[in-house]
Amino acid sequence: MRRRILLLVVGMTTLVVLAFAIPLTFLIGSSVEQTAQRAANAEATSIANYIRSSPNLTDASITEYLAALRQDEDRSAAVITPANVTLGHIPAALKPPDLPSGVPTSRPTGVPGYGDQSFGGGNRQFPQARGQTVAGGQIFQADVAVSGGVYHVIVFASDKNLRSGETAWWLLLAGGSIALLLIGAVGGELVTRRITRPLIDTARTANALSAGDVSARAPTDGPREVAEVGTALNRLADRIDDLIAAERETVADLSHRLRTPLTALRLDAESLPNQSDADLVGEHVSALERTLTAIIRAARRPQREGRMPGCDATTVVGERITFWSALTEDQNRVATVSLPTDPLPVRCSAEDLAAAVDALLENVVAHTPEETAFSVRLEATEAGARLVVSDEGPGLGPDAGERGRSDRGSTGLGLSIARQVAEASGGSMTIGSSPSGGAAITLDLNRT
Repeated sequence: MRRRILLLVVGMTTLVVLAFAIPLTFLIGSSVEQTAQRAANAEATSIANYIRSSPNLTDASITEYLAALRQDEDRSAAVITPANVTLGHIPAALKPPDLPSGVPTSRPTGVPGYGDQSFGGGNRQFPQARGQTVAGGQIFQADVAVSGGVYHVIVFASDKNLRSGETAWWLLLAGGSIALLLIGAVGGELVTRRITRPLIDTARTANALSAGDVSARAPTDGPREVAEVGTALNRLADRIDDLIAAERETVADLSHRLRTPLTALRLDAESLPNQSDADLVGEHVSALERTLTAIIRAARRPQREGRMPGCDATTVVGERITFWSALTEDQNRVATVSLPTDPLPVRCSAEDLAAAVDALLENVVAHTPEETAFSVRLEATEAGARLVVSDEGPGLGPDAGERGRSDRGSTGLGLSIARQVAEASGGSMTIGSSPSGGAAITLDLNRT
């Protein structure tokens, strides 16, 4: 989405720049040519005015005046005297037929020349040049009638001279267009970031909520519509949090209410005449009471540990191995244990991780023959931690990972408990085989 918005902004900026740049390109060419024409016209008029107003006009003075002007193949100035002598420079490419015709050979009637009595008065007239297109450029002609005759002024400007300066203007236009495109791209990037960044954070929050992190909250800044989505998602997360808390409290309350009938059942068991029956029923009542206590503690754990429980996997796994070591040593089992020396934080409570480790070690003890070796390996991973419990027993059946399914006569809930612990932390459980053909259970746990 971010790339599409950026491309849209750049595309619109490009269209706007082209809409202005294309007409400006033709306007620049026309403006440069008109400027060059005015300059050549003004030069011809200036030479004519010099001839018209000079008190001591000679061919030498005209030649000296023309020498100070530009004289080359692209721009030149010349004066044809009444004696048909060409002063200055006429390009070789400009053929005589290209020169203007119809030049008068004598001073027009009513046009005073220098030396006439009316020349210095208010009736003095200054000549104006006129342009004409010829092969390879344009000439600008001014006819000057003085007392000595008619002088013919010609200024030639080639097509190259008329277009001189276009390239610099075009480069300036191209540079300005590129600068506008860059500004548009930068502006588009800023706009897309302002729009897409809150959306990306909101999507990340939704993914975190779906993974079980009910503490995740979406940003409420950015554009109004995006902020409204984040606010609505946060309200939904708060509502989910409240519902979960209410549900857990309900479970804890119901479990606590069962203590009263359990107490009555324990009293009834103690009053049985057969002591052995009383002890047996008492043991079952005690087991049920412990189960209810565990349910109450589990239901109220979020209030004690916060929304995101955590523990040190190294400590918990080490404690559970020590707890089971008395039984495994009694059964002559060789245990290979590999634990890191540093703390390894994971995103699950110590009680849940201990229950998962107990379930895995209980499978080893209950479903493999005595003296069967096993190993426990805990190591750090990029995501958190990995716990592998493997043995050299007969292995597990294809349905061992399904809840309630067991080929060993057990409840089939041990691996399900371990899987739930791993998935609640954001990880997973994998059932495989050890190098000797036995079972290998891998728990991947994410860090807090």
